[in-house]
Amino acid sequence: MKKNKIASKIFLCLGVLFLTSCGINSNLMLKTHKEYEFASLDSTNTTKEDYQIDVNDIVQFSVFTNKGQRILDATASPEGGAGNQNRQMFSSNNSLSYIVQSDSLIKLPLIGQVNIVGKTIRETELYFEEIYDAYYVDAFVQVMVTNKRVIVFPGNGGDAQVIYLANNNTTLLEAIALAGGITERGRASKIKLIRKNDEGKRDVYLVDLSTIEGLEYTDLLVQANDYIYVEPVAQLSREILAELAPIVSIISSAALVITVINSFQ
Repeated sequence: MKKNKIASKIFLCLGVLFLTSCGINSNLMLKTHKEYEFASLDSTNTTKEDYQIDVNDIVQFSVFTNKGQRILDATASPEGGAGNQNRQMFSSNNSLSYIVQSDSLIKLPLIGQVNIVGKTIRETELYFEEIYDAYYVDAFVQVMVTNKRVIVFPGNGGDAQVIYLANNNTTLLEAIALAGGITERGRASKIKLIRKNDEGKRDVYLVDLSTIEGLEYTDLLVQANDYIYVEPVAQLSREILAELAPIVSIISSAALVITVINSFQ
């Protein structure tokens, strides 16, 4: 009877240890239940519109006079590679970068604080040209957002990457390719595109690229600050074995201890 009580206490402790330490598929993120209503993919047609500047964007801009005549003078060269050197020196000496603050304002030279959140790049250029016309003759402004990026989880959390958008027309498939493609554990049938809407909340779109019918979504243009999450396949057997291995080792040790105790009794 005493031996049975000792054994039962040991196995009870082992069971509690297993339950409290269980981490099977604990690395899975952004789970959705079966009844979850995803946003309509038809509404993503708005991605073809120009990017709108947002808070925390790094805005690089240059101001020139005479409708940008200086740009042509600086970059023009007769023959050879002097033109590239001129462009590099010109770009480094005539561009300023500012971060759009949390209050949506940036502080510009001569102008002071202005709000450009919600404006497209072209609208911002025209807005700056109108303001700087008070200080320069035929002001010409170039604007660029240098930190536009998307975060891609290609099916394994350890392979997540931040992809900077060098082009305004980067597609969903291109962004996934830049991240190295979908990993072996990733489910091509469950790709979640998570995007901030006009109300500041995030919509979740479900894209299926596992069949040829998914081609209609491969050219979907991504936007800055999108999250592309490829849902991983649940590896139950492998993770259960990994979880049970130390437990089995402890049970074996406990059985050995019980055997030794029994031998002395």
